[in-house]
Amino acid sequence: MKIIRCIDSDGQLCTAEQIDDTQYRRLLGSIDTGFVPTEQTVIPKKILAPVVPPNIFAIGLNYQAHAGETSFDSTSNPVVFIKATSTLNHPFDPIVIPACELKGPETDYEAELAVVIGTAAKNVSADNAFQHVFGYCCANDISARRWQKHAGAGQWARGKSFDTFCPLGPALVTRDEIDDPHALAISTVLNGRMMQRSNTCDMIFRIPRLISYLSQDTTLLPGTVILTGTPEGVGYVRTPPVYLSHGDVLQVSIDKLGTLENPVVQAS
Repeated sequence: MKIIRCIDSDGQLCTAEQIDDTQYRRLLGSIDTGFVPTEQTVIPKKILAPVVPPNIFAIGLNYQAHAGETSFDSTSNPVVFIKATSTLNHPFDPIVIPACELKGPETDYEAELAVVIGTAAKNVSADNAFQHVFGYCCANDISARRWQKHAGAGQWARGKSFDTFCPLGPALVTRDEIDDPHALAISTVLNGRMMQRSNTCDMIFRIPRLISYLSQDTTLLPGTVILTGTPEGVGYVRTPPVYLSHGDVLQVSIDKLGTLENPVVQAS
């Protein structure tokens, strides 16, 4: 099932199943209880992020090629940081370059496969981890690089947690629709130019390992989002670097999940 959250033609918040590019039907329920289709047609007026997460966990340097382009030596455990839930952003809504950027804007893109937890997970084994996955969606882990590298005393959360820095969507695709989440093409297009092109098979730590690791003595609540890392081709490693500017348009695409598009604006 492909699930969207939206404001419908009556101005009401609703959840709907996307049947095709033009047909939607209302769903009843929630991520933790499950969804039941109705016969009621929905006309989306505005597409929203498909989940409002209680927590956003993110994994850094989790693709072999990206770790290589940053000269990062892999570790025995995943690199984990947290993004503020206030970073949540909707499809087609603007990514805002912070006005408080240090010594000029260095805002960057990161295409990511997002995993959404469906049932509470604590101390789960890797073998049982997929039982706790509700589904998957596209994500963009927007990053203020100067803040990430110089303004957090080695901690990344501040540079990753400005408002609008976590676009999600456009749809949440349920686990049963994806045979292998580690075999999906993933890409970023910036103003029509391909910037990232890879496959989730390049992940260093795979999804069951990530869920097991994050759930150790920590409850992953239903709706929790796990950003699983980005592939090679981010802006700051390029020569010259490529950072986001006012008027840019970003598109993150993942096979079977769709395309997440957002414009970029400078904070006023």
